Amino acid sequence: MSDLQRAWAKSKLGLAPEPFEELDEAEEDQVPELPEGLDDDSSSASSVSSTGTIIPTPSQKLFARPQGVARGRTLEQIPWTTYFERELFLKSDTNPEVTYHVYLNSPVDKGPLYVMHHGAGSSGLSFALVGSEIRKRLPNAGILAVDCRGHGSTTAPDGAALDLRLDTLSSDLLAMVEATKTQMSWPELPPIVLVGHSLGGAVVTDLAMSGKLGTSLLAYAVLDVVEGSAMDALQSMQTYLSTRPGGFATVESGIDWHIRTRTIRNSVSARASVPALLVWDESKDVSRPWRWRTNLAATQPFWEDWFVDTELTIGQMQGKYALQVFPDAGHFIHEDKPEQTAISLVDFYRRNDRSALVLPPKVSELLRQGKKV
Repeated sequence: MSDLQRAWAKSKLGLAPEPFEELDEAEEDQVPELPEGLDDDSSSASSVSSTGTIIPTPSQKLFARPQGVARGRTLEQIPWTTYFERELFLKSDTNPEVTYHVYLNSPVDKGPLYVMHHGAGSSGLSFALVGSEIRKRLPNAGILAVDCRGHGSTTAPDGAALDLRLDTLSSDLLAMVEATKTQMSWPELPPIVLVGHSLGGAVVTDLAMSGKLGTSLLAYAVLDVVEGSAMDALQSMQTYLSTRPGGFATVESGIDWHIRTRTIRNSVSARASVPALLVWDESKDVSRPWRWRTNLAATQPFWEDWFVDTELTIGQMQGKYALQVFPDAGHFIHEDKPEQTAISLVDFYRRNDRSALVLPPKVSELLRQGKKV
């Protein structure tokens, strides 16, 4: 009789259960215990442990907490050091009044440098996850994620008028690239791929068009900066800004707001990027001292300068550049879908990598070798 049949017979016929053997104290000590520190919210782990029927040995590590960043419902801040090797505070001869701030992972050997410019109201940490994903797939790549003026930890003199004109931001980006080269003592700039999100897309396009990076520039990519949709969004921007909370009681509350409103749809990315968007200021509301670092409403005079680009619109309509669409992402494509974005950016670099080109030999070289042409 099988175990299943025997169990059925006991329940139906009232058969007495088999005698239960009690373990003595020494034998009980040999029963493996559940590993400590289990998280009841850890999906399959908690459901298995709740059955009480499977007790794995510690060597199996079925319930071991994953290494790296904790996932799940936590709103714990993730420090920038998780994703970048260093931060730099830079000065430039062209704009000596501004102290620039960037996050850097240096390229290795002849690897490319992804120079990443965020959108309005954001910061360089917006690229924390996608930069990490790029380096998983292209380990020799470098990541330079910048804070533009008025954002993050880049500072301008107190009382100075806010200048976010496109040509100013483009000049700032070039200054940050050159100042990084100087501070890191690079003999020359590595191959550069410019990446810009929203406003940053307009900035990298302007810098690429200027030709000031010379032959160092391989290619540039813009994330969610389609002209028509950008201009449509600007029409409702003031309405959106009026619905945002003016501040938060804690940084974790700010992270939670971004996740709940689906402003950022990836909780890990929100935990890495949102803290840089807030600054402590209890002068306006003691109960909500964490205020927005950047006053987006004050940037309104510059909006059309950022996005009204007839040539770019025509180029898009004519199919002059490659277009990649991520249907499930919101405005912050690289934060919502860092892996997919990284795959696209790595493939984009490889298609434009000049070092991978194999050129045919010159006719003069063939003649010198005595070969017929």
